[in-house]
Amino acid sequence: MELKSKKKTYKRRCLCSVDPQNGTGIMEFLLLGLSDDPQVQPVLFCLFLSMYLVTITGNLLIILAISSDPQLHSPMYFFLSILSTADIGFTSSTVPKMIWDIHTQSRTISHAGCLVQLSFFYVFGCLDNVILAVMAYDRFVAICHPLHYPVIMNPRLCSRLLLLSVCISLMESQLHCLMISQLTFCTHVEIPHFFCDIPQLLRLSCGDTSTDNLLMYFIAAIFGGVPVSGILYSYSRIASSVLRVSSMGGRSKAFSTCGSHLSVVCLFYGTGIGVYLSSAVSQSPRKGAVSSVVYTTIVPMLNPFIYSLRNKDIKRAFQKLLRQLMLLLGAYSVLYE
Repeated sequence: MELKSKKKTYKRRCLCSVDPQNGTGIMEFLLLGLSDDPQVQPVLFCLFLSMYLVTITGNLLIILAISSDPQLHSPMYFFLSILSTADIGFTSSTVPKMIWDIHTQSRTISHAGCLVQLSFFYVFGCLDNVILAVMAYDRFVAICHPLHYPVIMNPRLCSRLLLLSVCISLMESQLHCLMISQLTFCTHVEIPHFFCDIPQLLRLSCGDTSTDNLLMYFIAAIFGGVPVSGILYSYSRIASSVLRVSSMGGRSKAFSTCGSHLSVVCLFYGTGIGVYLSSAVSQSPRKGAVSSVVYTTIVPMLNPFIYSLRNKDIKRAFQKLLRQLMLLLGAYSVLYE
């Protein structure tokens, strides 16, 4: 009841702030989150805080294991560390705000804060997307052109691919933010989501958003479709190359080198497509918000487990890193005694 009264007061306050001369109107939004039930809030707080800590810890361990082990200083693991960095940024753009909102029961977000959140969300989301395509190309070169792999995937090319990935991600993010910054909001300031979601913001706008909707789908088709096409092309060439191998041992060894990446690709795009379809079929925006938890929280949390369980080199690096950490802790305990 207290939360509902807060929402009503908040809505009246925002509705009175509309400036008809310049159309700026709403300067704050109210994020409704996943549930209004006070009894569910502590459960959500503990659940998402635990998942967030596991996500940060797992991806940081991946980065530390790769950077500390000279045997993992190769293009494949370099891009894996970038993927882990993108996963940390992707989940950090939404989950900490949701945890804070649950804790304080103050679910407001300013217009500027909404744009900042959108910017980071799409930067790291697009970087995830593009890096997965780059990793698919890396596996294509390793399997289809193994003798030329060190020459093709040289440090210079890897740096350029990373720079290109970052530039593409920044471009997509700024296009989305520019589009949202041009919208006017007059009424219905409640966002039925736990973060600023572009489709929800377009529905809340009091202007004509038909062009913006087309632009949103166009941006998604370009910045999402091109990396997906690259992944499909790389794996089609990998499959045709592996099928030409006569021995079953050779085939399984070739497929094992890209098994972890293929699992992450299926998880990333499978959940994304599932969330999109569920949102399109369901008329309830809250159900779409619940579905979004999968790709914003669960996927970044599972990626380190997929690579650590399916990759012997990562397992060995983890064990080595843990031994080093234990030695450091032992040395510090001796010093302080």
